[in-house]
Amino acid sequence: MHELTERELYQALEYAKSMDESAGRKIMEQFGLDQTALAQTIFCIFPMVIAEQNQDMANLFMDLCFDVICVYRKAFGPLPSQKDMDLDWLEKQAMLLDAELQSLMADRHMDEKIREKLQDRLRQRSLDETGQMGLVNFMNAAIDDFSSENPVRVPAIKTTQTMIFVVIRLFNNLYSHAKGK
Repeated sequence: MHELTERELYQALEYAKSMDESAGRKIMEQFGLDQTALAQTIFCIFPMVIAEQNQDMANLFMDLCFDVICVYRKAFGPLPSQKDMDLDWLEKQAMLLDAELQSLMADRHMDEKIREKLQDRLRQRSLDETGQMGLVNFMNAAIDDFSSENPVRVPAIKTTQTMIFVVIRLFNNLYSHAKGK
């Protein structure tokens, strides 16, 4: 997989934004069928974590995830099917994220220093492993812009940006793993 050029990224984002509701629904249905576990994680678990801080930011996150799906489809082709992935790889991806994601959940009892270290590690790993920095920067700017419209959204910026890093990292890993098979 290659880092998208500015032009490729722009074209892929235009593809996502120009889609009508019917085509968007089709993509989401196919995503749910092809990647059931990933779809559940991205559209159920992650938004719940963000919603603990702000529901508007959770809704924005889901919109941005749709854009990520469209960008990867446009730039790298159809999403690999979960059926074609080896189960060990999927479990390993989930285990790597589990403790770090637990640190983002406010209702999880955890020493604050440990929580902070896990959150920092998650952000750092996301930065180290995430290609597509143009996409990450675009998503972060969208999150910043949206949160600036209402101060009650601001506390959820860090969590929302971290989660979008994770989603992009998962998509990179998914496409890279599928190509390597």
